[in-house]
Amino acid sequence: MVTTAMILAAGLGTRLLPLTKALPKEMLPVVDKPLIQYAVEEAVASGIERIVLVTARGKGAMEDYFDYAPGLERFLGERGDKAALSEVRRIADMASITYLRQKEQFGIGHAVLSARQAIVDQPFVLIFPDEIIDHPTPVTQQMIEVHRR
Repeated sequence: MVTTAMILAAGLGTRLLPLTKALPKEMLPVVDKPLIQYAVEEAVASGIERIVLVTARGKGAMEDYFDYAPGLERFLGERGDKAALSEVRRIADMASITYLRQKEQFGIGHAVLSARQAIVDQPFVLIFPDEIIDHPTPVTQQMIEVHRR
């Protein structure tokens, strides 16, 4: 059974410079949420229980995004904005995420090897957060089914 996904989010984002000099590519919004959220939601919708997110220097915004925000949550609660408060908490509780920092970027294989201690000897799904495929059955779920067969 495949229950772990590795999401690669350590790249330099050079195709989108100069914007990505200050903002991780994975945090760029598509409609109303960042790219990385689409990747995590697809993994969760596919039955993934644990996510290993490979990051790099300057990518801390992703950790903050999937973390609790007590000050913001308190503010939203006091303001009575139940919808926003619910969404902020949903995002933080969406998945169990382990963050691993890739110290140098030498490509996809190097990123996977950098996170091998978090995977051990189990099958996992590799997800690229800058590829969004909209389908009624998540592509990740389809890949897991093929692996199972």
